[in-house]
Amino acid sequence: MIIRFERNGKIKHGWTVAEDQKVRVIEGDIYKQLTAKPIMTGLELPLSEVSMLSPCTPSKVVCIGVNYKDHAAEVGLELPKEPLMFLKPSTAVIGSGEEIVYPKLTENLHYEGELAVVIKKVAKNVKAEEAEDYILGFTCALDVTARDLQFQDGQWTRAKSFDTFCPLGPAIAPKLDYQDLRIVTRVNGEIRQDSNTNQMVFGIPRLIEAVTEVMTLLPGDVILTGTPAGVGSVQPGDEISVTIEGIGTLTNRVVSES
Repeated sequence: MIIRFERNGKIKHGWTVAEDQKVRVIEGDIYKQLTAKPIMTGLELPLSEVSMLSPCTPSKVVCIGVNYKDHAAEVGLELPKEPLMFLKPSTAVIGSGEEIVYPKLTENLHYEGELAVVIKKVAKNVKAEEAEDYILGFTCALDVTARDLQFQDGQWTRAKSFDTFCPLGPAIAPKLDYQDLRIVTRVNGEIRQDSNTNQMVFGIPRLIEAVTEVMTLLPGDVILTGTPAGVGSVQPGDEISVTIEGIGTLTNRVVSES
């Protein structure tokens, strides 16, 4: 799996196998767009010697609302006829292990565990049947939401866009059967969401088609594919984790805004 890490002030990508607890350093552009094609350098480092970062640095994060049947039933909403889209800014992205800041402007912070799609090349007007060619891989995500602001505003931008409101990680799984994956969200070790990607209303190829009809996706951009049933609130001090089979576990702790 692909990770992004920092060591001695330098940021690089690497390939890791969880059982090895090592990272094999990659040189070059993993998207094969801007510089030389990526190569394995042969250098191996213990994972304990590197600082894990978000596995990609998207120019934007496109999120899909009400895309799980069990979640729609939970909140009493009809299934959408078309994918519902909203955006998170790049400044919301953090990596596994980093802190989610509970803003002073909200009194009701919610978690939403999700499967994220990472785009590997410029994508515009992509047809569903061609979508696989544009996917670099998949990672875990948290769509953190100031729920009271969402209801107060009547739209989602402010509630979803605070700094630290889009944890991604820990790694990108390049090849994954994304149509049947267990997704579990825990708060302080207690299971809060336990579902499967087969509950999606719109599959990933359809989402890529719908998004790229509207906007151009760039290498490293991310689509969050929706959250299953079981969303709820968290407090400062809580630890949230999202585990998706085939990828791993994204873990972040909530802290109060200073």
